Amino acid sequence: MDRAALASFLRARRERLRPEDVGLPAGARRRVEGLRREEVAQLALMSVDYYTRLEQERGPQPSPQMLASLTRALRLSRSERDHLHRLAGHVPPERSGSADHVAPALQRVLDRLGDVPALIISELDETLAQNDLARAIFGARELRTGPERSGAWSWFAHPAAERAVYPASEHARQSRAVVANLRAVAGRGGPASRAARLAADLRTRSAEFAGLWDLEEVAERFADHKVLLHPAVGEIEVDCQALFTEDRSQALLTLTPEPGSDAAEKLRMLAVLGPLATERSPR
Repeated sequence: MDRAALASFLRARRERLRPEDVGLPAGARRRVEGLRREEVAQLALMSVDYYTRLEQERGPQPSPQMLASLTRALRLSRSERDHLHRLAGHVPPERSGSADHVAPALQRVLDRLGDVPALIISELDETLAQNDLARAIFGARELRTGPERSGAWSWFAHPAAERAVYPASEHARQSRAVVANLRAVAGRGGPASRAARLAADLRTRSAEFAGLWDLEEVAERFADHKVLLHPAVGEIEVDCQALFTEDRSQALLTLTPEPGSDAAEKLRMLAVLGPLATERSPR
């Protein structure tokens, strides 16, 4: 770990960003170029003290998870992400199938979405970033680790917890959609892909998954009408739309209610409640 070079790189990346670049209000009488340290810490979901110690060359070696958070917060490109890992004494993640890098173009759009739930997911339904309204509904899914990062895995491996956000009447339809989407991803990636390995693991773990997999259904599942459940406001009807990266490895999902509808009012209530509305915790 090169503490001096890491500190210099973090400062330089922080100073090149403006608040409006990351969806934060500019405010008045800013005394620093770019973002403040506390703003980077907020975006990276880490303590201000931890981030400050990194910039002051006295912090511990960041874990790969911490580096992934910093990559998202500082809007780093893949090359910059790889450089960050090397400075911190880690081997950069594989570029093929990696789920710790958010496409900057999608992140910029997400930064500007505050009035509807929105999240960025990988092709394996791993939540890479989400706004506050998405956290209020789904919990902080971007903090998940291991196999549970994949929504497909959690849907079948932990059905009681994962399916609580959907009415029981929607579970069967959603299960078929999850499996059909995973088959499409595995087909693109081939038998050695992460998607194919995930499907093989789920076949041995879940009889429900195995039965649906044998149906050979293939479909993209993002553009859809959904009914979501929240313990504070009840059912929320939304339309789901997706904006993909060019290689379709990531998608920005927006969940929009009918204008003037009951669902729109419920989302406004969740936005006002803020952190109090986030009753679902990450696995």
